[in-house]
Amino acid sequence: MDELDKKILGLIQTEVPVVARPWAAVGEKLGLDETTVMQRVAALKTGRAIRQISAIFDTQSLGYESSLVACKCDPRREDEVAGIISAHPGVSHNYQRDHAFNLWYTLAVAPTSRLGLAQTIEILHRQTGAESTRRLPTLRLFKIGVELDVAGAGTATDKKTTGYSHRQRQGTGAPLTDLEIRFVREMQQDLPVETEPFVAIAGRLGINLEELQRITAGMLAVGKLRRFSAVLRHREIGFSANGMGIWAVPGDDVAVERTGEQMAAYRAVTHCYRRPTYPDWPYNIFTMIHARTKDDCHAVVAEIAKETGVTNHGVLFSTKEYKKTRVQYFTTAEAEWEQRCAG
Repeated sequence: MDELDKKILGLIQTEVPVVARPWAAVGEKLGLDETTVMQRVAALKTGRAIRQISAIFDTQSLGYESSLVACKCDPRREDEVAGIISAHPGVSHNYQRDHAFNLWYTLAVAPTSRLGLAQTIEILHRQTGAESTRRLPTLRLFKIGVELDVAGAGTATDKKTTGYSHRQRQGTGAPLTDLEIRFVREMQQDLPVETEPFVAIAGRLGINLEELQRITAGMLAVGKLRRFSAVLRHREIGFSANGMGIWAVPGDDVAVERTGEQMAAYRAVTHCYRRPTYPDWPYNIFTMIHARTKDDCHAVVAEIAKETGVTNHGVLFSTKEYKKTRVQYFTTAEAEWEQRCAG
């Protein structure tokens, strides 16, 4: 990548505007013509710097149940167990991490699920023969929003508070209309690099661009839609360290949540959550850290520990990626899995 590529990535990981000619709009901000932007975005996709360009929805606000899940299994069976887990269509992330709880996955189930989240996790636990499975749902969302310093303008310990949090989330509200469900199905697909992609999407929905923009703005306003943007491949653009900071924050709810807000302020912290604890898992705050090196991750953890005074903490690095994709909402795949696995 050259400096121009980095500028494009830095911009579109924040937003691709839902307008008639989005690539012309991106080019206008950078002083580039539309054709140049399209050629470079296409090349960045081919070169695997860009994973996908699509709407990023808030799972809970769409009525889905979701959770991070920690799984402890025999290390000799990791690949087998990971394959069983990844086969569920609602599993979007599945990683091996350097801990006794060696497989970590995220699972989302639809509001129409016959089983629900808890029973689905129990079925996966039985199918895998795991030694232990811990459900770790979000109790408080302090921050979610991957905005990588592609240009390398700052340091790993810089602070930047932007991101989606519980403040934007306004609950599920009224069920989605048929048009809104079809909107989600269309907008979650990878955006083609063509001149007027949103005009084409509107056409497939049987509406005009202005109506598509109205639905987009409405979902943004209530937190159902977090943003429309590019999702980058972290390792391919130089962010090779993926560290999950785990923190046993002492004190009452007010103290824990104040500490969570402090942790979320670091730019390298792309996700920050409060989660439940167990007798064998005392950590109540999780901070996902994306950095260029493990040393950078450790530096962020050290700085957070210094600022907050939390002494019981650690960082778990991903050692193998079994699955990483975006949740596909309102498809038939989950019902088919439930029919196969639960009868």
